[in-house]
Amino acid sequence: MTTLETTTIYKENRLHDLAYLGIRLALGAIFIVHGYAKVDAGFAGFLGRLGLPAEMQILIALAEIVPGVLLIAGVITRISASILSTIMLGAIFYVKKPTELTGQAGFELELILLVSSLLLVAVGAGKFSASHTLKKLPGFLK
Repeated sequence: MTTLETTTIYKENRLHDLAYLGIRLALGAIFIVHGYAKVDAGFAGFLGRLGLPAEMQILIALAEIVPGVLLIAGVITRISASILSTIMLGAIFYVKKPTELTGQAGFELELILLVSSLLLVAVGAGKFSASHTLKKLPGFLK
């Protein structure tokens, strides 16, 4: 391998890690904001209309806020992204009942969030993360 090839590979990997950081930050921020909105009393009424108990309100809110914070920090990224993927599958198939991709009843936002979460499950946090800095976490937790 030449020096030019090594430099090119290094720059590509660095760009990948920077992209993973951007995805983690954006996804984490979105889920924190959406989770915080679920603390509102109106969400309990929405759950009732879906046939779910109002007691699930705090659980659902925390299931979005806590993994969102962990994604931003870059700790336990794969597990956090798995939890968020499960939430998005529920949002798509239980809440939205996919009939249209776009429009008022569309599920395009949920689909993008699902795919982004699955990407983080596959690749992990990347080098720009607390778990990479700590280096003591097992690989499947990064």
